[in-house]
Amino acid sequence: MNNLKASLKPRKSAVQARSTATVDALHTATLQVLTQHGLVRCTTTRVAERAGMSVGSVYQYYPNRDALLAAVLEKHLLEVAETVERTCEQCRGKPVAEMASELVSAFLAVKLRNPAMSKALYAIAAERGGAELVARINIRMVTATAAMLVSAPDADFEDPTLIATVSLTALTGPVRALLEGYATPLFESCLEQQATLLLTAYLGMYRRPA
Repeated sequence: MNNLKASLKPRKSAVQARSTATVDALHTATLQVLTQHGLVRCTTTRVAERAGMSVGSVYQYYPNRDALLAAVLEKHLLEVAETVERTCEQCRGKPVAEMASELVSAFLAVKLRNPAMSKALYAIAAERGGAELVARINIRMVTATAAMLVSAPDADFEDPTLIATVSLTALTGPVRALLEGYATPLFESCLEQQATLLLTAYLGMYRRPA
């Protein structure tokens, strides 16, 4: 396991190399190749060609393709986690109905901003190290959501961590169905409205009696 983790680490950070632009170009090229050619054909050679650099330049930053894919996935997941954390922080002390609405809106916005990219990233999540990254990010989102729920002035949550986990799972499922092509156009157009109704009703079950 330690050898696996080591193989997925970048060779040097963008700060050390003073090449943030190069790393960003590699990440962008990786997503473009993934979107157009799929995971199997996403090779370091194709990524390098798309980024306009040599394969050797890629290996200066990442020891192998899996390390590059893990970095791209982690960047995306961190953006999702930070969006949820920021939204939960802003919603602390608000009624549960507002919490539900704003959490749904923020989550869907960050996950569906670029559907093609998000769909490609699901493929990476199945690669080596992907499941661990997803689990780690999920813990951050659950923690932030639970802390938000505890602050609700109009509800009591006996197990906020459980409620937060169920809430986020309820949002993740429909998004995945949409990205994997199982949803109809009507489903897509109504997703935010329906997800808000679902989460509002669920959290509303814990409102204090008037």
